[in-house]
Order: sequence, then structure tokens, then C-alpha cells
Amino acid sequence: MLEYHLNNTSHTFFILNGFQSLDKWRPVLAAPFLLMFILSIIGNSVLSYIILTNRNLHSPMFVLIGLLAVDDLCIPLFAVSHMLLSFLFNLNTISLNGCLLEMFFTIFFQSFQSTILLWMALDRYFAICTPLYYHKHMAFPNFLKFIILPCLRNVTLVILVIGLAGSLSFCHTNVMDHCFCEHMALVQLACGDTSINNLVGLVGAFLVATADCVLIAVSYIIIFSTVIKSGQSHSKAINTCITHIIVMTVSLTLTLIAFMSYRIRNNLSSNNRILISLMYLLFPSCFNPIIYGVRIKEIRQQLLHIMRNRWIFPISGKPTNSIS
Repeated sequence: MLEYHLNNTSHTFFILNGFQSLDKWRPVLAAPFLLMFILSIIGNSVLSYIILTNRNLHSPMFVLIGLLAVDDLCIPLFAVSHMLLSFLFNLNTISLNGCLLEMFFTIFFQSFQSTILLWMALDRYFAICTPLYYHKHMAFPNFLKFIILPCLRNVTLVILVIGLAGSLSFCHTNVMDHCFCEHMALVQLACGDTSINNLVGLVGAFLVATADCVLIAVSYIIIFSTVIKSGQSHSKAINTCITHIIVMTVSLTLTLIAFMSYRIRNNLSSNNRILISLMYLLFPSCFNPIIYGVRIKEIRQQLLHIMRNRWIFPISGKPTNSIS
């Protein structure tokens, strides 16, 4: 370690050492995570395909669901694929640039996950609270004002976080006690003052996940208050709202737990902390398409239609004229 300080050098390659305490059982972990990875890829791909290919689902609400599916598709591709190679083939090494690139895309798509949920809440707010002006509010030129500011916020914070992390010197050790390049796991390896990195990470969490969560909560409080006061039946819209709330609660709760596990004093073991980080990446991406497929009638009907008419083994048991 003294040699690194004297030469003013910094590690440029890191060893991802997550779950090493499990020794020979470590490759077994690939099975459940690979299953969740496959479910996430298939589920979000099917959901995106259904929305993209059906004109009836090109309304703003379904477009936003499709965007969430694309976002959920990208998160495991960038964050989990390298981890699976590490478990299966012991490919644990990653360069600093590769680590920063993986971190950039992971944080980027994670930040837009909560932002898309916010846009969904706005969509339901306009649909229920101002139904006569819904199409006016959701027309792209008007809705653009709700898109530009969050996008600029997310991109700016992600670039700032990655830029600050990339400027650090890593002269202590190059062994990262994690399975993928998480921001705090990398920052903890740095020598020197990292307080600005911790501060920016904390500010980013409050300006993105926390701010979006508060605005979403306010939107749904107004929505349910409007429904109760009007006395009118909005069962379809309320059902969609509840679906969004389930997805939002799962996603933001797991994100908050993973974030706080590094920043508050706790007795969590290294393995438990890594497991929490993996669940906040994989669990929402894996189960969001299932939740939407089960609870949203239009998506469920299109999915059943595809299963009956395009699969090799139609579930209706009736022969099909063509296979595609």
C-alpha cells in the first residue's frame, strides 16, 4: 500500500469479490439470478412487443408502460449480465472504465424508472381529475414540459456522480466486495476524501427517487380524493392506479433499502447488503411485466391472443392456420 502512495498510482482494474465467503457454492447462485434475468428479459420484451404492435395500445398510458418495460429490460442487461459470467466462469475482473460505464447505465436507467412512474401518475391525474382536457394535457407538445426538466435532472446527476467517481484515486485495494459496479462499493475503495461523492449520491437520491416518490404520492392522494368527492365510478382508472402504486411501492422501497444500507450504521453482513442491491435491480424488472400483464385487461387480452394464435402449442387446443 505504501508503494502505491509513493508512486501516486491508482488501480485501473478491479476484482468483483461478491459472495466469495460461499466459496465453492458461489456458482450455485447463478441459477436463481439467471432465472430472474431470463424472466425479466422475456417478460419486458413481450410487454414491449404487445404495446408496440397493437394500435389500440398506443394511448399515452400504454406508451408509458412500454417505456417502463424498455427501462426494465435495460437494467439487468447492463448490471447483471457481467455478474452471471462471474458466477459461472469466474470472470471477476473489470477495468475502471468498464466499471464506470456499467455504473453509468445502471444509475441512468434506475433514475428513469422512478421518473416514468411519476409520468404515469400524471397521466392518471389528468385522466381522472381533468378528463375533459386529458388529450390536451397528454398531447406531446404539452406533456413535453413534464419531460424535459426530469430528463435534464437525471442526466446531469448521473454524469456528475460518474465524473466524480472517475476522478478518484484507488490506491488501497482493487478488490470490490460486490457482484457489479455499484457507486458506493467503488467509492469505498478510494483513498483520500470521498465526502463530496457521498454528498452528491445523497443529493441525487433525494432529487430523483425521493422527489418523484413525494410527487407520485401527492398525485394519487388528489386522484382518490377526487373520486371520493365526485361519487362517480372510475373502476377502470382506479384499477390502473392501484397497479401503478404496487409497482411504485415495490421499486422505490427496494431502492431506498439498498441506498440506506450503505449510509446508515447497521449489522448487515456483506452478503446481505449485496443481496439487497441485486434485488432492487432484478425484482422490479422481473415482476413489473407480470403485474401489468395480470392486472391490465387490455394487455392481458392481447397476451392471451398471442398465446392462442402464434405459439406452436396454442393454449386453446385448437389448430392454427399458421405459425409465426
